Amino acid sequence: MAQSRLRFGAFIPPHTPPDENPILALEHDFELVEWLDKLNYDEAWIGEHHSGGWEITASPELFIAAAAQRTRSIRLGTGVSSLPYHHPYILADRIRQLDYMTRGRAMFGVGPGSLPSDAFMQGIPTPRVRDRMEEAIDPLVRLLNGETVTAKTDWFELNNASLQFLPYNPAGVEMAVANQVSPTGARAAGKFGLGLLSIGATSAGAFNALAANWAIAEETAREYGKLIDRASWRLVGPVHVAETREKARANVQYGLTRWIDYMSKVAALPLGTPPGVDPVDYMIETGFAVIGTPDDYVAQVERLTAQAGGFGCFLHLDNHWADWAETKRSYELIARFAIPKINKLNVNRFASEDWLRDNNTVFRGELTAAVGAKIAEHAAAKGVDKLSPDYLKLFNATKKAG
Repeated sequence: MAQSRLRFGAFIPPHTPPDENPILALEHDFELVEWLDKLNYDEAWIGEHHSGGWEITASPELFIAAAAQRTRSIRLGTGVSSLPYHHPYILADRIRQLDYMTRGRAMFGVGPGSLPSDAFMQGIPTPRVRDRMEEAIDPLVRLLNGETVTAKTDWFELNNASLQFLPYNPAGVEMAVANQVSPTGARAAGKFGLGLLSIGATSAGAFNALAANWAIAEETAREYGKLIDRASWRLVGPVHVAETREKARANVQYGLTRWIDYMSKVAALPLGTPPGVDPVDYMIETGFAVIGTPDDYVAQVERLTAQAGGFGCFLHLDNHWADWAETKRSYELIARFAIPKINKLNVNRFASEDWLRDNNTVFRGELTAAVGAKIAEHAAAKGVDKLSPDYLKLFNATKKAG
């Protein structure tokens, strides 16, 4: 039986400093997805945000529709669609259209929205966003399954609502629920039999809660008669690798300090480093980030696997820690050297090399004897004096060995 393999990809919020040209910033993210597709990565997830200046993709569906035209096989997901901001029927209909435009490559990630400022501008109380997410998931799942839905809450209403056509693939669009530390996403994944998208899985709180959150998802799934699969569980964490640890550390000096400032003081996420501590040292020592070599990346995946008990896909939290050339190089090194090691893609190649190495004397002797026999045959027919000096040397050596 074939061994299951981990999948790999990127989670692209995006994180683009606001002094960059927005047109070029969007083009950069398209180029990144194209690069991932060429390197045979499995997935890319695109965020939805509306404030803060850095995370400028307001509609992941629009981005995915364009990216699908530029790529070949990579799957593309909303990472995530903020459910409190959209009427469920309109969102479901857009996802169904995207399902067809991508020829079934679209994935539907859902969540409450990560920036309180986005909810504030729309008049949505921050304490209500998770409740609204849970209220919206049920009709979304049913609509995307081809059902006719009637439902009413204090913020949306559906009357005999149904979509105009069925999914592109019989299995439908894969859905995943965002989750960090709280059990909200895990409960929703279990209740509806959806995938789990653990954003920030390498932060201390989320890392420690990995096994507990999956246990909650499994328990809830049993309660509601659903099945969930670890293959649909995705973990997200920041990564940058280079040929050496020293080079990786030098590369991230390009943008790491500014990224930490944005995440801790603008996005208001607890990602700062203690005073007087080198941020690179802190991120490596706490396990929050890989800043090192492909082997360090392999160790991080193994660490996450042990903590979680198994999962399906590791997504790089894409950032602007390094410049574009070194960022591309990081993704390439991981694709060339880390992923094959993790998934044991080259086991047979190594075994073949070892076999030939161990039997090199035997095979070399057989080859020499075979060539020598043909030279002897030629000499018998034409005469030894007709052999070139090189052939004569080999002929005498073979004759002596015989």
